[in-house]
Amino acid sequence: MNWTLALPEIVLAVSGLMILLIGVVPRRDMFFPVSMAVIGAFVVTAALVLGQGEGTAFAGQYVGDGFARFAKVLILLGAALALVLALDFDERSNLRRFEFPVLMLFATVGMMIMVSANDLMALYIGLELLSLPLYVLAAFDRDNARSAEAGLKYFVLGALASGLLLYGSSLVYGFAGTTNFDRLADALSSQASTGVVVGLVFVLAGLCFKVSAVPFHMWTPDVYEGAPTPVTAFFATAPKVAAICLMMHVLIGPFGDMAAQWKQVIWVVSAASMILGGFAAIGQRNIKRLMAYSSIGHVGYALMGLAVASDTGYRGVLVYLAIYVVMNLGTFAVIVSMRRNGRAIEEIDQLAGLGRSDPAMALWMAVFMFSMAGIPPLAGFFGKLYVFLAAVQAGFWTLAIIGILTSVVASYYYLRIVKVMYFDAPAEGFDARQAGISVVMAGTGLLTLFFFLFPAALIGAAQVAIAALAG
Repeated sequence: MNWTLALPEIVLAVSGLMILLIGVVPRRDMFFPVSMAVIGAFVVTAALVLGQGEGTAFAGQYVGDGFARFAKVLILLGAALALVLALDFDERSNLRRFEFPVLMLFATVGMMIMVSANDLMALYIGLELLSLPLYVLAAFDRDNARSAEAGLKYFVLGALASGLLLYGSSLVYGFAGTTNFDRLADALSSQASTGVVVGLVFVLAGLCFKVSAVPFHMWTPDVYEGAPTPVTAFFATAPKVAAICLMMHVLIGPFGDMAAQWKQVIWVVSAASMILGGFAAIGQRNIKRLMAYSSIGHVGYALMGLAVASDTGYRGVLVYLAIYVVMNLGTFAVIVSMRRNGRAIEEIDQLAGLGRSDPAMALWMAVFMFSMAGIPPLAGFFGKLYVFLAAVQAGFWTLAIIGILTSVVASYYYLRIVKVMYFDAPAEGFDARQAGISVVMAGTGLLTLFFFLFPAALIGAAQVAIAALAG
């Protein structure tokens, strides 16, 4: 049993247990030391991931390859920077409890297990290890009714989605006789029975819930709005990457020969997500709800590459995810900084005059909004370019046209934020922000702004990852 392949997950899980003890024993505030220890554990784990070998472990239930490495680095980046955003926010919001970073750590362990799962049972274990901490994190501001409501909604609907996935897995096992991905691929290479197709639909339903794709998006606006802002930033980045990469692993691997069946489902989900994300956000006044609908739309664009079912499309998905994580973290760094007289502000109108009161923050927010709208030469333009090109090359003209039209519609609400910042009468300035938030804001802003100078590194890494997955 080549257990050393799973060394990154083992090290991170053991680190979490040790950090938990460090937080419990002393009778003093351990939020900041524990947070720093968790960020350090993420950095060490990322180094181990980059040096990880290839192969399978634990009787074929765990796989280490280039695709898993790509996904894990993105997950660890999203988790670490979301925790940096939480440092100042939690202190000012009276949420300084050491359990917060520990819950993020164990959720990250679950995500890493998900993307390396090579068996439906390992997949389910990773998914539940991710979900349980997320339920608690969503309701972490327990004195806030909206946060408690967000946690409860996510828990109830998440339990339903987990049940659908588990039921689908049991159907696949019943008709195919195995849950191992490699053996499933062999069993389904000739002809898949109707029972397996039905089981796959149920599995896809559970995974679509995790990526907040239509029609399983209903939890997203309320949870994004109600959860503490750093938790929302975490929800919008790392778990989304893990779930989409898991979906790719499941569909391309064991169910690769059933592409004709699942492409139709992904096509409909992608189109519906783009349409809803484009139109539903127009009337939003709360910036976190707007970002919720925006994330639904971006999932639709990413799934366009998966619907194409070609190496070019799969590469486009990974490039899109990497750019999406960077843009979102930067945007949420701005949202976390929206604080006046010690109170968090979430209304878009409160950004009025930001171009004069805080030119740097307004500049980075404008960069992120233009990028999300797909304006060249920013990073978001290249993310959409790769998935649209893949769709056109594969003859998915209708899906590509829907993507372009919904991008135009979505540009309205992104550019409205820029208009409020630069052309509306100035509102009162925001409180001073922590240096760590400014670093995240500027770092992600520079990556978004100058991505066109060095796209080859990301595209090459995505190509290697897809070659490992398809091989």
